Amino acid sequence: MTALPLALIVVITVVDILSPPEIHLGPLLIVAPALTASIAGPRATAGVALLALAALTVIGSVRDGLTSANIETQLSAQVVVSALIVGLRVLRDRHERELARVRSVSEAAQRVLLRPLPERIGPLHLASFYLAAEAEAQVGGDLYAAARTTSGTRLLVGDVRGKGLSSLGDAALLLGAFRAAAHLHADLPGLAEYLDGSVCWDLAQLAEARRAERSRHPQRPAEEAPDEGGESFITAVLIDIPDDGSPVQLIDCGHPPPLLLRPDGVTTLTSRNPAPPLGLGELAPVSYEVQTFPFRPGDRLLIYTDGVIEARDAQRRFYPLTERVTAWQADRPGVLLSRLRRDLLAHVGRRLDDDAAMVMVERLP
Repeated sequence: MTALPLALIVVITVVDILSPPEIHLGPLLIVAPALTASIAGPRATAGVALLALAALTVIGSVRDGLTSANIETQLSAQVVVSALIVGLRVLRDRHERELARVRSVSEAAQRVLLRPLPERIGPLHLASFYLAAEAEAQVGGDLYAAARTTSGTRLLVGDVRGKGLSSLGDAALLLGAFRAAAHLHADLPGLAEYLDGSVCWDLAQLAEARRAERSRHPQRPAEEAPDEGGESFITAVLIDIPDDGSPVQLIDCGHPPPLLLRPDGVTTLTSRNPAPPLGLGELAPVSYEVQTFPFRPGDRLLIYTDGVIEARDAQRRFYPLTERVTAWQADRPGVLLSRLRRDLLAHVGRRLDDDAAMVMVERLP
């Protein structure tokens, strides 16, 4: 590809010199630096631009003479356009370096905040994926985490109200609270109550900070003033999977119900009395109802966020998750999630309107 601009310069120069006097192909030489700018850096682009100017000078000296108005106009235009092309290439390189730094910071934040789930934890096999709706972002408002206890494994999958980087703070708060308290509370309702209290306290502090900010800037336009922050919440699913094969315990806090995959079919684990999302516990007394179900070797549990089931295609049809899982449940967990990830992106035309995450858990023999 880098030899193509040089070949164009040679071909255009030879053809122009051999063409009749009324045909002028010299202005086409600007194609060479323009093409170079798309495949190489500023230095290579500038070098090709100088070669193109030299070739145009040769054409002028052979055909009309360098003092003719036609050649002088062509050389001046070539210099101006070449300088513009090189300048745009410099700006593009600078933008690419800034974007690379942003991506590296985003990837570091993802590794710290949303730690990759281990492939094997206790008697369980785990697989997961995360898709952020925010352009160029690696993380957003969806979250998942796993923690070992003395008797089993606890899982958290959640979805912060909102999407992208604006919801990152609430996601970080909940993940930190879960990792710190997952092994300290003996029962799942106690853990859910602790997490709700942590989220409520953080949201109260945030609302107070925003009110203080508004009082310091009373004249700030409404569209620039920070929100009061009283409508934030986090939907979540808490799951406790004992190592000894006892029934699994599940608490649903306003989150889409998980899917239980067995050889005889797929079951939606709809809670009879779901709790409100985390962060809304102060509005009314909350009684966390624990849902139990057997989880035998070979069974699989698929937990997902609403960004999956609410994803729409060009005809505004929702993504048929249950249908896809039923058709592909014979695949291994990692393979199944990879297929679901590709199929979900194809369904939405590779443009998600909301963050999407999936976690699959399989009990090993």
